[in-house]
Amino acid sequence: MKPNYRRCLSCRQVGPKQAFWRIVRVYPSRKVQLDQGMGRSAYLCPNESCLTTAQKKNRLGRSLRASVPECLYETLWQRLAAMVNTPKAEIPHKTASSINVKYFQ
Repeated sequence: MKPNYRRCLSCRQVGPKQAFWRIVRVYPSRKVQLDQGMGRSAYLCPNESCLTTAQKKNRLGRSLRASVPECLYETLWQRLAAMVNTPKAEIPHKTASSINVKYFQ
């Protein structure tokens, strides 16, 4: 079976769904959250340039058609910092675009 592919809303890179952070506008509450829930979703590469672009140009808000709370961006920056500070022995030998989301939690 083919893997599910998604596209980063900042750099437009296509890759397997697990390689991206998933941000969801939950239906029907319209609350924006990370990783879980049913509703409109946007995907973002787990790297600094994509996160900076998404925050600066409000790409998450436009893609989700909802206002994105600042605390969500803070959480994403914390995940990115944790990923960068993780020793290389703990990260599996994969390309940056194929690292599974579970390693960022």
